[in-house]
Amino acid sequence: MVTGVDLIEISRVERALARHADRFLARVFTPAEILYCRDRSPELAARFAAKEAVSKALGVGVRMMARDGINWREVEVIGDMRGRPLVRLYGRAAERAEELGLTEWAISLSHTREHAIAFVVAR
Repeated sequence: MVTGVDLIEISRVERALARHADRFLARVFTPAEILYCRDRSPELAARFAAKEAVSKALGVGVRMMARDGINWREVEVIGDMRGRPLVRLYGRAAERAEELGLTEWAISLSHTREHAIAFVVAR
């Protein structure tokens, strides 16, 4: 079993959206995440934190910070029909999970006015 957690200031995501909205969204989020979040910065921030938390659980980091890391869009977090967040992995993230024998993911997202947090557990 592995875990990962990340906390982010929502204002950081708001600044990125204000400066480079289209480029930031396209680089970090999948089309499904963008559609699901509908430009709500707390929701986007929680998913940003989720991507970081998953990369930590995988033990590799995000590629921009670690050469052997994963790309942002290789981790997707969208809600099921009841809104429960689900993790989907693609590319290098999926390969790394397979290397580690991780087949089940549980994730919890939360936010306040100022911060968003994500916690993942995989086994």
